[in-house]
Amino acid sequence: EGEGSMSIQYNAVKKDLPPEQLHRLFRAVGWSDGSETEDMKSKFSLPFIGSTLVVSAWEGERLVGAVRVLSDGIFHSVIYDLLVDPAYQGNGIGRELVRRCLDRYPDAEWSLQTTEDVAGFYEKLGLQRAKGVFLYRPSKYF
Repeated sequence: EGEGSMSIQYNAVKKDLPPEQLHRLFRAVGWSDGSETEDMKSKFSLPFIGSTLVVSAWEGERLVGAVRVLSDGIFHSVIYDLLVDPAYQGNGIGRELVRRCLDRYPDAEWSLQTTEDVAGFYEKLGLQRAKGVFLYRPSKYF
């Protein structure tokens, strides 16, 4: 599939993304090894449904990208789970998903946790490395 053959549609209204398609995306990007039970797979859309904002990218009926945001709508917004199907990467889909998030709450402070090899992607979109200490308590799920 060449770049010109893709017709990507974006949706910033639908939060209840198909759990089987989300699971496929998580597996495709290496965030899931496929060992989840059927019950766990059926719940892949719940974190998205519970988020403030979800932006998804579609080619026809196929979910090819998604991102979710938790935000108070004014001061603080956090990006979670930016996913783009590897077969569709390099076509600006991730950049467009993040841009649509930033545009929704343009005056908020934005933050996210990522890896060193991905940080440059976000820096190109105007985010900068934070100073200070990052603290967390691990989830029982990972």
